[in-house]
Order: sequence, then structure tokens, then C-alpha cells
Amino acid sequence: MRSWQAWSWMLLYSLVLAGAVLVVVSAKAEPIEQAPQEKIKLTFRHFWIKEHDRPILRIFEDAVAAYQLSHPDVKINFEGIDQTIHREHKLKSEMVAGTPPDIFVLFGGAEIVPYIRSNRLMDLTDIAREAGWSGQFKDASQFSRDGRLYGLPLEGHAEPLFYNKRIFRELGLSEPTTVKRLNEAIAKLKQEGYVPFALGNQDRWPAGIYAHYLMDGYAGSDRIEALAQGREGSAFANPAYIEAFRQLEAWTLGGAFPSTTNKLSGESAIELFTSGKSAMYVNGSWDITLLQDGNVPDSFRDEVGVLPFPSMEEGGKGDLAGGYTLGIALSSNLTGKQKEAAIELLRGLYTPQIQSRLVYEGYRIPAMRIPVDNERAGPIFAQVMELVEQDGLDFLAYDNVLAPEVNSAFLQIVAQLMEGAVTPDAALRRLDAASEQYWRMIRGTSRTASPADMAEEEAEE
Repeated sequence: MRSWQAWSWMLLYSLVLAGAVLVVVSAKAEPIEQAPQEKIKLTFRHFWIKEHDRPILRIFEDAVAAYQLSHPDVKINFEGIDQTIHREHKLKSEMVAGTPPDIFVLFGGAEIVPYIRSNRLMDLTDIAREAGWSGQFKDASQFSRDGRLYGLPLEGHAEPLFYNKRIFRELGLSEPTTVKRLNEAIAKLKQEGYVPFALGNQDRWPAGIYAHYLMDGYAGSDRIEALAQGREGSAFANPAYIEAFRQLEAWTLGGAFPSTTNKLSGESAIELFTSGKSAMYVNGSWDITLLQDGNVPDSFRDEVGVLPFPSMEEGGKGDLAGGYTLGIALSSNLTGKQKEAAIELLRGLYTPQIQSRLVYEGYRIPAMRIPVDNERAGPIFAQVMELVEQDGLDFLAYDNVLAPEVNSAFLQIVAQLMEGAVTPDAALRRLDAASEQYWRMIRGTSRTASPADMAEEEAEE
């Protein structure tokens, strides 16, 4: 009996000792090293770097951060550069070289046509269908060609006339609903020491808004469509456009704009308006961020009226330019896991939650069909939404209709007109020369203007 007990204790002691040794050895053993998984890297280019875009930047920084948190294997290089540099220079050269960013903010319309032709944009048609986005966008036409989708609209915009109701009321001025009333208001405002229109044309495109409104008002939208498509016989130098440019010249000579318009920044122009030094401001609805933010007193916000651009005749409803032209596109270079990651991110950016934040934090017109509480969005934004919902958008801004090469000439020539450096007739002839050169290039018969041609044009001016 004792012998059996002795053996039992020895066996138990051996098992305990062996277990202890195993624990000690295991504790000292080096873990098996695993090679770190290489991250999927994507570049995301945007131009939300100015004051009025700060809320938009915050929304997408949050979205990208949330995506990376749930996708630790993906690293996104979220970079912002100036809009003009991105749009007019960097992206163009990248498209030529075949090295665009993986994901990027893009303007639709004529701007994307050469990118589609050169197969630089990913076809998103099937992706949109699989995500259930069919019918969810208010208007995706500016990113569509031949039934295929090459970008997703992110927000809409309108370009109304904002005016200070208090100043108009104190001066006994009527709402500027017609060009005649507008001219009367300009004269009275100038006489009383106000800058009639707050315009900062440092980036060149803001003055183009005035030009395209007058051109559309005097000639309608059919003419610009014909010019944008290079139809035979269409010309910028026509009686209606000459009348439009003469009106713009008259406003310039009459002091309707700041004397340093072409040197003034957009932010400085907004300060003129919000400080009460200027009575009117014509620009995109994206600037509502600065018109009704926390730094602007309620007394100003409540006195801002919003109207379509004045009509040429009494009884007309006026014009409201705008559209759904700002969106996001993907590079066609993406393949494999990079492509999958980019598409997954795109899904996370196009949600009702993101669209709602764009409305209530950024005061942007949503591109997708979501309910909007106008009162919650503020007094100025509510007026813009009412105009868009009731009357609709009348035409697309000319810088989205014209080919980039022609549009560049258009904006430069309008800036020269604002300085008095060119007459309306000569300005339109120059624009025709730029348009003709573009269409010769497109049709394969481009030639450089000779010194004799240039000398003849200068003599005519």
C-alpha cells in the first residue's frame, strides 16, 4: 500500500515539474516574426483649401479618417492644392503623362471630354449600378458621355444675385429684378458712396459670371451651345454678344465694380459685401459659408436678399446659372487591390449622411436626392434652395460649356475688358480667333497665326 502511494507522489511530482519547465521554456521562447503586411496606398487630390471650403474639407477629412480606421491596410494620401493650379495646370499635365491621382475632385462638362478620349478616367457605370445609386443623383449628365458614367457629382451650385435689402430700403431702391432697375440702382449706389458690385477677379473666373449672364440674357443659350460644339457659321462676334459686352463695359466705366477688381481676391470682395461697403454680390452658392458663418452678425444675414440675375425685360423671371458640375473621379490606372480600395472609399463618400453634412455644415446644394430642412440650413441658403426648387437652373455656367482652351481665352479677355484694355468688338474677335484655333487643332488642321495676321488684328483694334 505504501509502495503504491510513494509511486503516486513521485508521478505527480514529475508531472508538476515537467509542467513548470514547459511554462518557463515557453515564456523565454522568441515569438515567430511575421512580415508586416504592405499597405495599399492611394492618393486623393482636392482643392478645398480656401476659407469658404473649410467645412467641406472637415467633412471629407472625417470620412477619410473613418475609412482608414476600418481599413488599416489602406493608406490614403489626402492632399489639397489651389483649384486653378489643379484644374488648369497640374491635372492637365498629369493626364497627358498618364499619371493622374488615384482619386480626385473634378469639374464635369467640357473639361472631362479629353480625359475620356484618352482613357484616363475609370468608367463608373457598373460601379454606380451595383452601389444602388441609379436614380439617386439629381443630375449626372455633366459626368456622362455616350451612356457611360466617368465621375460622380458631389454637390450642386447656383449663381444668384445677393443684395443688401437694408441698403436698398434706405436708398428707396426697388429690387433689381430687371437690368433697367439694376442700372438705376448702380447709379444711385455709386452716388451715395457704395461700391455697387463686390467683385474680386484675381482668379479671373468671377467676372466671367457677369459676362455669361449678359451674353445669355441678350442672346439665349442656343448660341453658346453652337459655339461650344464648333458649328459652322457660329461666331462670338455677333450683335447680341456685342451688346452684352458693351453693357459690361458700361458698368466698368461707370464704377459698378471696385477700381482694383482684377487684383482683388474673392475673400476681399466678400468682406466688402458683408461689411456693408458694397450692396450687391454675384457669385456661386458655395460662398454662403462665408455670408452666414459665425463671424457675420445676424443683422447682416437677415438682410441678405437672393434673386436670379435680372432679366432684360420687365416681367421676365431672370436667369439662374448653375448645375451639378463638381464631382469625384477615379483614375483608370487603378487595378487589383488599389481599385477595390478606391471603390470602397467612394461608397463611403456617397451616403445620405455625407450629403446632409454638406447641406447643414457647408451650405451646399446636395447632388443626391435627400430631404432638406431649409430653415435649419439658414436664411440665405433657404432662399437659394427655394429658387432652385421653384424655378430650376436655367443654363450651365459658360466655363463648364466651353472647351478649356476657349474658356481660358474667354476669362482672360473678359478681364482685359474690365480694365479697359480692349473694346467689346475687339474682345469678341479675339475670342473668335481662339475658338477657331481650337477647332482647327481638334480637326487636325491647326496652324499658328502669322505675324501679319497678328499685326492686322492689332491695327483693327
